[in-house]
Amino acid sequence: MASLNVGNLGEYLREQRRNAQLSLRQLADAAGVSNPYLSQIERGLRKPSAEVLQQVAKALRISAETLYVRAGILDAERDRDEVETRAVILADPSLNERQKQVLLQIYESFRKENGFGVGEPAAAEEAGDPAQDRDLDSGAADGHGADADPRRTAG
Repeated sequence: MASLNVGNLGEYLREQRRNAQLSLRQLADAAGVSNPYLSQIERGLRKPSAEVLQQVAKALRISAETLYVRAGILDAERDRDEVETRAVILADPSLNERQKQVLLQIYESFRKENGFGVGEPAAAEEAGDPAQDRDLDSGAADGHGADADPRRTAG
């Protein structure tokens, strides 16, 4: 099997795993992926999805954005403000995972509305269907999203 253009990612992951003093099996278990799959990523034989990279980053306690850049999902020259904004949202301990994802989807929809992120595969993949974004729950079930949609404030 030919090596993909993700060798840099694999080498970086191996280095981070060793620095964290984790075996391949320990990291695979912590990230929720199979041992053989993680081994193939480290050897540059597989290109992982953004979701898998996020799980691996969380298990290694490193920035997912760093892995996205090394995997070619994010362009290294891409707007640094956007990357930093996303990193701050993902690192906020006061938000649960669902809230972080909703906030990232809203952020991405605003960027698209303002002409940024259009035609970028990573942005389109993470943002999902724009029609679906308009119907997001936005946390209304827990009482925090009532102001997000004026149709819901009529009472």
